[in-house]
Amino acid sequence: MKIVLNGEPRNVRAETLSDLLEECGYSGAVATAVNEAFVASNLRIAHKLTDGDRVEVVAPMQGG
Repeated sequence: MKIVLNGEPRNVRAETLSDLLEECGYSGAVATAVNEAFVASNLRIAHKLTDGDRVEVVAPMQGG
């Protein structure tokens, strides 16, 4: 399916948001949104993706 991940068009096999994070190599604490709506970490496994979805994944930055 075709989605937009962090502003970049991607072809992915993932069917859920959780699967997408694994497929794209994201691990640890990240924040996620699909079509500008926040998706909590405990809901990612049930959040089905559809063709054309816009997904944002943001990892926290450390530093000072």
